[in-house]
Amino acid sequence: MPSPHPALGIDCGDSRIGVAATDEYGIMAHPVETVPNDHRNPILRIREIAALRKVQTLVVGLPLRLDGSEGDSAKKVRAFAMRLSAALPEIPMLFVDESYTTMDASEKLREAGRKSHQQKGIIDQAAAVEILNRWMEEMV
Repeated sequence: MPSPHPALGIDCGDSRIGVAATDEYGIMAHPVETVPNDHRNPILRIREIAALRKVQTLVVGLPLRLDGSEGDSAKKVRAFAMRLSAALPEIPMLFVDESYTTMDASEKLREAGRKSHQQKGIIDQAAAVEILNRWMEEMV
């Protein structure tokens, strides 16, 4: 069975998309880039990142409600994920519940000395790291 690593974690927001990656062994996840989710096509940039990093798995954060159901935000993420999957059909994609990942990421950034106003450029990447960490924990 081929390795699922390196994997690309994606935290898809209305304004920005946080991207993180695992190393080739799946030991650690690290921030990669924040891609603007605007009128330009962010999928093209994610495709470039995936090719450069020889990504084997796409891990997309899915915003579930507290009861586990999906709302409008999850529908938006699924629509984006369908377009991404069409652009990268050779790479398997899966979803991970992203509940509280941004909050967890923000807390870790605060612990590392970043104040809230200093987090804007990297919070989405840090949330993508949290998404990958959850996925790796589930694999164990």
